[in-house]
Amino acid sequence: MSPVPVVLAGARGHGRWHVANIRRLERAGLVRLAGICELTPLTEEEAGGEVPEQSADFGALLDSTGARIAVICTPIPTHTDLALTAARRGVHLLLEKPPAPSYADFRRMADGVAEAGVACQIGFQSLGSHAVPAIRSLIAEGAIGEVVGVGGAGAWVRDEAYFRRAPWAGRRRLDGVDVVDGALTNPLAHAVATALALDGSTRAEDVTGIETELSRANDIEADDTSCVRIGTAHGHRVTVAATLCAERADEPYVLVHGGSGRVTFWYKQDRVLLQRGGHGPEEFEYGRTDLLENLVAHLTDGTPLLVPPQETGAFMRVVEAIRRAPDPDRLPEAAWRRVPGEDRRVVPGIDGLVAAAADTLSLYSELGAPWAPRPGP
Repeated sequence: MSPVPVVLAGARGHGRWHVANIRRLERAGLVRLAGICELTPLTEEEAGGEVPEQSADFGALLDSTGARIAVICTPIPTHTDLALTAARRGVHLLLEKPPAPSYADFRRMADGVAEAGVACQIGFQSLGSHAVPAIRSLIAEGAIGEVVGVGGAGAWVRDEAYFRRAPWAGRRRLDGVDVVDGALTNPLAHAVATALALDGSTRAEDVTGIETELSRANDIEADDTSCVRIGTAHGHRVTVAATLCAERADEPYVLVHGGSGRVTFWYKQDRVLLQRGGHGPEEFEYGRTDLLENLVAHLTDGTPLLVPPQETGAFMRVVEAIRRAPDPDRLPEAAWRRVPGEDRRVVPGIDGLVAAAADTLSLYSELGAPWAPRPGP
């Protein structure tokens, strides 16, 4: 079959990853980079080869290129309107996470996409890991006994320039429009989405309650040191702790707690550790299906989509809870320090707190963090 024409909206920043991935699939004969939508045109080097048609007008570019797929990697507040622009033209979508800054915008996008009859994939790449169905099978087989909860941990390092990379970075709102660019909703959103997926609680109706603790060490609006505890219809607790102010960067992971064992999933590495009574530890590594490749397969032979919008409804309930929570608490100066020569802020002890939250399904305040705010419902 002929390569599927693709238009990419947002080709700088994280969009550079999409440029490289589209070029990879182009070499495999699956897609063709037909156009790039950017305010400032890309050079040949930035485009990773021959420069396709470029325009700052997304709708006009879709029309002129005859695109069948649009990859949207633009600022969070633009996701819904750009997705609907594509859907109205019958163009299928790969929409970066978070799909929207509010639950209302998410529903407007998801309903519009469904009404238009186009396919939409949400860009949670971790949910393309073959480890996800493998862990679900282990749970179903009773390998770790009855599941009691799921923890998630993300201890990352970001310098202060990270929060100046774009006007919307580190903002909860900009010019009266929701952004919600916090640690749990954007950089470590995969930890939340993956924890919910392993609990089997991906749809909006699977969420029964949400508690949030949002803090910030950096001079920003949004949270950079946060945790959330989600009650699910299965009767489980899903607790995810995250920080961008770690002492040392670590691989984020999700931890499934069972009555007789547990499973740890390092989702960026597709690596799994199974620990259970009566057995030695077992480690596994898995492959991964690229989400754009999966979308192409869906269009060409009906392969099921891995991350359709309805499977991110529970995640969007978390985004909405964080959006509606009180503004994050500014940590007192005694709670953080600057790292000499690195232009970043560190919260001493946060690495251990993040791990302990995932291990015990507790919030920071319950672990004795003196700076932790009261949980917000």
